[in-house]
Amino acid sequence: MKSFKTMNTLFGWISFLIAWVVYALTIEPTASFWDCGEFITSAFKLQVGHPPGAPFFNLTGNFFTLFAKDPSQVAIMVNLMSATLSAFTILFLFWTITHIAKKIIVQNGSEITLSQSITIIGSGLIGSLVYAFSDTFWFSATEAEVYAYSSFFTAIVFWLILKWEDQHDKAGSDKYLILIAYLMGLSIGVHLLNLLTIPALVLVYYFRKTEKVSLKGGTWALLISFAILGFIMYGFIPQFIANAGIAELFFVNTLGFSFNTGAFFYYFTTIAVLVWAIIELYSKKPSATRIKVSFIGSLILLGIPFLLGSLLLGLVLLSILIFYFIKLKEKISIRLLSTIIISLTMMLIGYSSYALIVIRSAANPPMDQNSPDNIFALQSYLNREQYGDRPLFYGAYYSAEPKLIEEDGYCKPSVKEGAKTWGQAEKTSPNEKDRYIVTGTKFELEYDSQFKTIFPRLHSSNESHIKAYNSWITIQGKTVKYDKCGRIIDVVVPTFGENLRFFFSYQLNYMYWRYFLWNFSGRQNDLQGSGEVTRGNWITGFNFIDNYLVGDQTNLPPDLAENKAHNAYFMLPLLLGIIGIIYQLMWSNKKGNQAFWVIGWLFFMTGIAIVMYLNQGPSEPRERDYAYAGSFYAFSIWIGFGVAGIAKWLESKKINPTLAAIIALLLAAPAPIIMAQQNWDDHDRSNRYVVRDFAQNYFNSLAPNAIIFTNGDNDTFPLWYTQEVEGTAVSLDKRVCNLSYLNTDWYIDQMKRPAYASAPLPISWGRETYGEGKRNYAYAYNLMTGTVDLKDALHFLASDDPRTKQDPRTGDTRDFIPATTLSLAVNADNLVKQGAISADEKGSVLPAIEFKLRDRQLLTKSELMILEMLAQNNWERPIYYAVTVGSEMHLGLRKYFQLEGLAYRIVPRTDSIPTGTVHTDMMYDNMMNKFKFGNIADPSVYLDENILRMSKVQRQMFSSLVGALLEEGDSIRALKALDYCMKVVPGTTVPHDFSSTSLAEYYYMLGEKEKATDLINTIGNRSIAYLEWISKLSPQKKASAAYDAHIQLSSLRNIAYITQNYDEKTFEKYYASLMQYASIFDHLLR
Repeated sequence: MKSFKTMNTLFGWISFLIAWVVYALTIEPTASFWDCGEFITSAFKLQVGHPPGAPFFNLTGNFFTLFAKDPSQVAIMVNLMSATLSAFTILFLFWTITHIAKKIIVQNGSEITLSQSITIIGSGLIGSLVYAFSDTFWFSATEAEVYAYSSFFTAIVFWLILKWEDQHDKAGSDKYLILIAYLMGLSIGVHLLNLLTIPALVLVYYFRKTEKVSLKGGTWALLISFAILGFIMYGFIPQFIANAGIAELFFVNTLGFSFNTGAFFYYFTTIAVLVWAIIELYSKKPSATRIKVSFIGSLILLGIPFLLGSLLLGLVLLSILIFYFIKLKEKISIRLLSTIIISLTMMLIGYSSYALIVIRSAANPPMDQNSPDNIFALQSYLNREQYGDRPLFYGAYYSAEPKLIEEDGYCKPSVKEGAKTWGQAEKTSPNEKDRYIVTGTKFELEYDSQFKTIFPRLHSSNESHIKAYNSWITIQGKTVKYDKCGRIIDVVVPTFGENLRFFFSYQLNYMYWRYFLWNFSGRQNDLQGSGEVTRGNWITGFNFIDNYLVGDQTNLPPDLAENKAHNAYFMLPLLLGIIGIIYQLMWSNKKGNQAFWVIGWLFFMTGIAIVMYLNQGPSEPRERDYAYAGSFYAFSIWIGFGVAGIAKWLESKKINPTLAAIIALLLAAPAPIIMAQQNWDDHDRSNRYVVRDFAQNYFNSLAPNAIIFTNGDNDTFPLWYTQEVEGTAVSLDKRVCNLSYLNTDWYIDQMKRPAYASAPLPISWGRETYGEGKRNYAYAYNLMTGTVDLKDALHFLASDDPRTKQDPRTGDTRDFIPATTLSLAVNADNLVKQGAISADEKGSVLPAIEFKLRDRQLLTKSELMILEMLAQNNWERPIYYAVTVGSEMHLGLRKYFQLEGLAYRIVPRTDSIPTGTVHTDMMYDNMMNKFKFGNIADPSVYLDENILRMSKVQRQMFSSLVGALLEEGDSIRALKALDYCMKVVPGTTVPHDFSSTSLAEYYYMLGEKEKATDLINTIGNRSIAYLEWISKLSPQKKASAAYDAHIQLSSLRNIAYITQNYDEKTFEKYYASLMQYASIFDHLLR
C-alpha cells in the first residue's frame, strides 16, 4: 500500500512535469488575439476588463508579472501562469483517475497487487496525458485567458470531494467541503464554469452518506444539487450585490451619508452576522433559537433566498425554512448547519475579490470598462447587462409580433417596465451632498403568446441570423393569424419541431459534438465555417470514414493539406473513452457504477447543459470549444478507465493479470503519443510575435498625438496591450478610441481624461448631455434647406430647450438634428502643422467637408461623438480610422481618407476619389522602415486562420502602396515595396489567393514577367487543385462548398483578366481552366 502511494504521487508529478514542459515550450511569448491582450493588461496594472471581470485572475496574474525582468516579459509570465495552472489540472486529473480506479479495482481491505498498480497508474497516465495534449485544453494552456484557470478550479474541487469521500467519517473531514466552498468563491472571480461541478459533488456526497442508494434518492440528490446551483448563481452572486445596493440607496439618499457608506455597512453587517452564527453554532451551551435566527439572518443578508431578485419567492422560501425549523424544535444538526455557514462565509470571502474591481475603477485607470466604481455599476457589470439576454426556458420566436394594447385611443405595443437603473448625481458645487438618481428604466417588449414557445432556440430577430437559421434547417413554419391593430395579417412562425431540429443540428451537433470529436477523433483544419464540407469539421484519419464525412482526404488541395491543424488521432482516444464507459457500467463493482453517474453528470453539466444555457445564435465570431473544456475533462477520466477495461477483458481471456495490465497500457499508449505528435505544430506558439508587432504597426502608421478609431477586439486589445504593458514609446502620445464602446457614457468619460502623453479627446459635451440614457441616438430630419454648419447642428442637438426636441411636423418629442446636409470648415494651416500635408499642398485642400445624412434614419451616440470630435478638433490632432473598421462606421468620410499604413487619416483633398488616396511617402517609410511582421515568414511559426487574415491585411496594404506608386510613375520604389512584401509576407507561410492577383499584375506592369508568372502559377494552380477536389465531391458536399468554388473561380477570372494583356500562353491555360470549372459549378453559383 505504501509503495502504491509513493508511485501514485511520483507518477502524478511526472504527468505534471510532462504537461508543464510541453506548455512552457509552446506558450506564446507575447499577447494573442481576442481577449488575451486585455487580460494581460488588466493583470499587469490591475485594470478593469470586460464584464463580468476576472479579479482573482488579475491578482494572481499580477503576482506572476512580478517575475518579469522588463515589460516585454510581462505577457510571457501571465501566459506561463496559464501553463502552470494547466499542468496542475493534469496533476489533479491523474490523481482523480487513480483514486476512482483504485476504488473500482481494489476490493476493500485487499492489498494492491502489482497488476492492479500498473492498471491504476496506467489509467491515470493515459487519461491525464490525453487531456493534456487535447486540442482545446492545450490551446488554452498557452495563452492568458481565464479558461485554463477555470479548468484548474474544476480539477481541484473534484479531487477534493474525492479526498472528502475517503475521510468523510473522520473528525475534521468537513474541512474539505469548506475548502471547496472557498475555492468556488474564488472561482467566481475567474469564471462561473466551476459552479457546474456542483451536481457531481452532491452525488459523491449522497453516495457516501447513504447506505441504501436508490433511484428516488439519487433523483432527490440531483434536485438538491440543482437548487444549490440556482441559489448560488441566481441568489447569492447577484442578490448580495443587489441587497447592498438597497442599503447604499438608503444610507446615501435617505440618511445623507457619502457614497459607498451603505455598501460598506451592508458588507460588514453580513460578516458580523455570519460570525455570530458561527459563534452560536460552536457555543458550549448552544441556543436553538439563536442558531436558527442567525442562520436565517445570514441567508437573508447573503441574498440566497431571493432568486432572480424576486422578493415574493424569497419570502415564500424563508417561510418554508422557518416552518421547518419550528417543526424541528431542538432537533437540528449542529455539524450540518456549521458546515453550511462556514462554507457560505468562505464563499463570500472568495467572492470578495470583486472589491478589487470597485477599488481600481474608482482610481480611474486608463482601461476601466463599464466604470464599476459604485455598487449599482458593479451590479450591472456582474450581470453582463451590456450583452443583452437570450431566452432560456420560455420566449419568442424570431418572427414574433408584439402584444398590442389600446392606449389613449392608439394601438401600441405592450412594453413591460422593469427595474430602474441608478447612478451618482453630478454635483453642481463641492458642498452638495452625495446622492443617487434614476438614470434610466429597463423596458421589455412583450410578445403575443401565440409567437412564444418553451425552450426557444430560433429566437434572434437579426436579419443575418434569420437567413442563417434557414441555411441550417429549412424552415417552412406555420401560418398564424395576427390582429395588427384591426388588420389581420399572416405571420409565419417556426414549428416546435423545427425549433428542436435547429437545437440538435446546430447547437448540439455543430457547436458541441463537433468540438468533442475534434479533441478525441481528429480535426479537419482550423478554418471557421458554417457547416461547409471544407471548414472546421471533425475527421478520424480513416479515409473510408472521412470520405463519407468531408470528402476524400488523400488528395486534398494545398489550401487544406498544408493546414497545420489537420490532425488525425484515428479515434483512439474516443474508443478508449467508450471502453472506459462500458467498463464502468458492465465490468466494475457498485462503486464503479456510482462513479459513472458522478462522472456522467460532470460531463453533462459542463457540456450539453452549457449548450442549452448559452442558446447560441446561428453564427459566432470565433469557435467556442473552450467553453466545454470541463466536459472533455470528464471524458478523459473515462479514457483513463479504458486501460482498466482492456486489462479486464484480457484477464477474462486467461491472460496473466500483470501481463494483461502491461499489454493494456501499451495498447492505450499510442493515444496520447499520437495526439502530442499531431497537435504540436498547431499548438506551438513559441517565437510568434504577430500580435505585438501588428499592434506596433498600427501605431507606426500614425502621426504624433494622433487619435485612431478602432471597432473590434483584434484592432483594440493588442493596441491597449502595447500602450499599457510594453509602454512602447511610439504609442504613448496616441489615443485608441473604440467605436463600439463610444456608444456608452462611461467610455466617453474616459476619453475625456488624459492618458500617458495623450491629451483628452476633443469632446465639449458634458455628462448632462451624453450621460446614461441621454442622446443614445438622434434622428436626422431635413427641416432646413441648404447646408448647416456641423457645430451649429450639434449645439442644437445638445440643447435641453424643449423647442429643440419637438418635431414641428408631428409634434413628437425626440433628439434630432434639423438638417441632413452638414458642413465642417477645414483648417489647412493645422493640417500642415499635424503633418498631413506640406505647406505647398494647402491649395489642394477643400475649404469644407460635407456630411450627407439623407439616407441615415438615425445616428448612434458613437457617431455623434465622432462628429463632435471632428467639430471640436479644428484639425489640430490627426484623426485616423483603422483599416479594419467597417465602412458602415465611416460616416461618408471614405473619400477624405488618406492611407498611411494600417490607418486612414482624414484629409479633405480636392483630388479625393471615392476610395480615398494614398500618401506614398509616409506609407512607404512606415511599411518599409518601421513595420515589423512577428516572424510570419518563419515556416516553423504556426499561423492560425485569424493571424493569416490579419497578415493578408498587411499584404493588402502593400498592394495599395505599390498601386499608388505605380500611378505616380515611381517604378523603382514600387518594385522595392513589392519585393519586400513577398519577403516579409511570403506565400510559403501566408498562402496567396484571390487577394494576391493584384500583386502579380503589378509585377507585369513593372516588367518583371518571370516573377509575375510564378505568382500567377502559384495562385492558379492552387485554385485549380481546390476546384478539382470540390468537383469530385458528392452533389450535397459540392453544394456546401459553393462559396469556396466561387472564390477559386474568382481567382481564375482575375488571372485571365490580368494575363490577357501580358502573357497569352498563361492566359490560354487559365482561361481554359476557368471555362472548364465554370461549367461544372455554374448551377451552384447562379
